[in-house]
Parts: sequence; C-alpha cells; structure tokens
Amino acid sequence: MRVEDSATSKNTIAIGSPTGAAAGHGADPAADSGTGRTTASGANRGGILLAGLGVLAFSLTFPSTVWGLESFGPWSLVALRTLLAAVIAGGALLLGRVAVPDRRHWAGLVVVAAGVVIGFPLLTTLALQTSTTSHAAVVVGLLPLTTAVFSSLRTGARPPRAFWAAALAGAAVVIAFTVQQSGGELSGGDLYLFGALLVCAAGYTEGGRLARVMPGWQVVGWALVLCLPLAVAGAAVALPAEPVRLTAHGVIGLVWVAVVSTFLGLYVWYRGMAEIGVPRASQLQLAQPLLTLVWSFFLLGETIAAAAPVAALAVLVCIAATQRAGRTRRPR
Repeated sequence: MRVEDSATSKNTIAIGSPTGAAAGHGADPAADSGTGRTTASGANRGGILLAGLGVLAFSLTFPSTVWGLESFGPWSLVALRTLLAAVIAGGALLLGRVAVPDRRHWAGLVVVAAGVVIGFPLLTTLALQTSTTSHAAVVVGLLPLTTAVFSSLRTGARPPRAFWAAALAGAAVVIAFTVQQSGGELSGGDLYLFGALLVCAAGYTEGGRLARVMPGWQVVGWALVLCLPLAVAGAAVALPAEPVRLTAHGVIGLVWVAVVSTFLGLYVWYRGMAEIGVPRASQLQLAQPLLTLVWSFFLLGETIAAAAPVAALAVLVCIAATQRAGRTRRPR
C-alpha cells in the first residue's frame, strides 16, 4: 500500500510539472490548506515575484508610450505594437508546437485580446495625447480594486473583509496622491482612461482564470494571434494616414511596449496570478502608479511631489496587508 501511494504521488507530480503555473494552486485566496504548506509557501513567493516583475514591466508602459508617440500616431503605434508582439508570440507557439486551445477557452481568450491587447493600449494611448503620465496613473490606481471586484464576480473568489479593507485603503492612497499630483483637474482623456480601466480589469480576470489551465505565455500568445489580422489591417490603414518621424526614443518606446509590456510582462503577470490568485496579484499593482511617476521623472522630466515617499510607504503597507489577508483561510 505504501509503494502504491508513493507511485501515485510521483505520477501526480510528473503530470502537473510541465504546466507549472497552469496548475493554478492557490488561485483562490482562501484555498490554502494545512497539507503541503512548504510547497504552497514557495508557490506564493514565486507567484508574488512573477506578478511583481509584471508590475515592474507595466510601470514603464506609459513613459514608453509617450516616447513612441514621438515617432508614430496613436493608431499606428497601437497597430505596430500589437503586430510586433503577435509575430513574436506566434513564432513562440510554432517553435513550441503548442496545440490549439479547446473550444471552451476561446471566449475567454477573446476577452483577453479585446481588453488587454487592443482595448487598454488603444484607449490609454489616445488619452496620453492630452494627459500626462502622472494623471493617467489614476487608471492604474483604480485597476487593482476593479480587477479584484471583477475576479470575485467572475470566479466566485471571496477574499476576507480584511483584504477588501486594505485594497480600498490602498486605492484611496494612490488616487489621492495621483490626483494631487495632476492638480486635481479632469482632462479630456478621462473617458478614455475610465474605459481602459474596465476593459483591462476584464482582460486580467479572464487571463488569470485561463492561466490556471494553460501556461501564462500561451494565454498571451493565443490572444495576440487572435489580434494579428486586426493589427495588420490597422497598420496598413494608419501608417499612410499618420505622420511617421523615426527617432531613437520612438523606436525604443515601440519595442518596449510591444515586447515587454504586451508579451513578456503579460506572461509573468498571468503566471503570477495563476499561482497566488487574481485578487492578491492585482493588489501588487498599487505600486505601479508610484513606479510610473519615478520613471516619468527620470525619462520624461516630469516633476514628483514631495509627498511621494509618504504615499509609497502607505502603499507598501496596504500591499503587505492584502497579501497577508489573502492567505487567511476563512472558517466554513
């Protein structure tokens, strides 16, 4: 009997190992159990690290988009960004000989493609024509809370009240700081920004759910492949209609948003969400607006308020509280 149990355990590990994050252990914040605590703790740390790398990559998206707009129009930039990322993703899928996803997964992939690959980049790029990066950070300040709400409604995850309290406090800190940083005035791009907030939260939620059943890079890859025809058509129409003035900043900005923000960043982000759950991972993005302000200071010359260190410390406290509360198992 002991030999059979051991063999069964080995077979289970062997079957689960190729997909890594796709197994989705710990995806529900309340699902941790007493068995395998060491493995679960390691998965939590790994998931937090992966999601944190995604946040770091995303924090440079707005400054890189501003750089890209030096060389391309907004529609051209989004089309080229998607086209380049889709070619890379399609090549990776071909080299890996990845099988086409089951039919039941395509609806979720369409939501990821519409929200994260097309909707959020296009709406934020249009907004950044009239808004500063510090003002656009209001979107990211609300995104963690919105994503947690979407995830709760879509997947049925029920984080404890302490999680929601910390998430609301973190969102309030970020919003107050970014609004104060931008002078408290609404800009013409705010409708674009709020629309981007909703579509991105939906895309993150579906992507995090799909990353529990397939590797994160395949979720991103297939979503990008879905957008390839639109990207080709968009580039063919937009490039002749919008001026193109190639500069070093413009090319670097395009490459970053295509390769890192749209492909590599989403890969580690979805893999991290699969390991620690969408609600917990989303709260790591509370640090993203503050990181964006730092990059904007160094890369774009925008000023940073003296209250930034205080806001950063408050955000770190809220992030720590959401991660701790997310691990708490609620009594049945």
